[in-house]
Amino acid sequence: MKLDAGQLDTHLQGDLAPVYILSGDETLLVQEAADAIRQAAQQKGFTERQVMHVDRSFDWNALNDAANALSLFAEQRLIELRLPTGKPGDAGRKALQAWAEQPPQDTVLLIITGKLEASISKTKWHKSMDKLGKNIVIWPLDTNRLVGWISARMRAKGLQPEAAAVELLSQRIEGNLMAAAQEIEKLLLLHGEGPITLDDIDDAVTDNARFDIYRLVDTALSGDAAYTHRMLNRLHDEGVEPVLVLWVLSREIRSLAKMAGESASSNGRPDAAKLDQVLTQYRVWQKRKALIKNVLMKYGPRRWQGLLIAAARIDRVIKGQSTGNVWDELLQLCLALAGLNAAMTIQRSTVRSQAM
Repeated sequence: MKLDAGQLDTHLQGDLAPVYILSGDETLLVQEAADAIRQAAQQKGFTERQVMHVDRSFDWNALNDAANALSLFAEQRLIELRLPTGKPGDAGRKALQAWAEQPPQDTVLLIITGKLEASISKTKWHKSMDKLGKNIVIWPLDTNRLVGWISARMRAKGLQPEAAAVELLSQRIEGNLMAAAQEIEKLLLLHGEGPITLDDIDDAVTDNARFDIYRLVDTALSGDAAYTHRMLNRLHDEGVEPVLVLWVLSREIRSLAKMAGESASSNGRPDAAKLDQVLTQYRVWQKRKALIKNVLMKYGPRRWQGLLIAAARIDRVIKGQSTGNVWDELLQLCLALAGLNAAMTIQRSTVRSQAM
């Protein structure tokens, strides 16, 4: 049965379920949810804890043995199964199904996985475990929820942040919750409980934003022009060579141009059926397929060819064969990738002068 992560604390005040499936790719939130289950189990007398790490060499007989063995040290026990991929394989599926069909008494099974593919929830073992216990999915925090999460966490530590201070901290850590938790602990050590101002954040918090060139490409393709602009600024500040930025952008545009051409119908418009085949042929990662399919359905080959011409001009600027500000030119190319049709003709201004 599904259990919302926000309801976990309330649930743990009552009887524990025989099984918990805890999944998600937000490491800190998964870790803290697992800690809460462990602590509740300890308080309720589940004093024996056994941890199993599933890798290629893992012997699933160990789980079968644990199910059949009597507890040596306590009447109640917690067995923690760490399954990073969420894919147990044939032996694992059989072992988990056997557990679900005949769960051992006085035992709680905590299964911790990364983000589960939708197909996993349809498997027999997952359905059985879900019916037997609680299925908790930890979702990443979007930008709007992140600010509230940071504010609540700071106040729980006794800090009283200004609204602007919370905003700045959320910008500095850019969704990296582990970094946010560390910075909040550091603020507590530096200032103790009490008010936290914008200047306190500015002075104390390291910028942990996880910017890189490949994320720049995906952010631009998603249509988020403002965030794309900010990411490019950060790459500039970090001293990344413009030729490297251009190489990644050009490679992506060239790939999109080829896929657009191969998936086009006779009238030049994208063919959805062909596109699915082309995405597979070009080995587009599963997590990027929706993004790439969206932009290819919106724009035909001519657009990507035009962006390749713009990229070639930037290459000449880098080599000194044409005049121009290379970072300004890269900004125009990124904005065009983000879907701003007028980006190539808008008034030029330097990346630094428009820094957010």
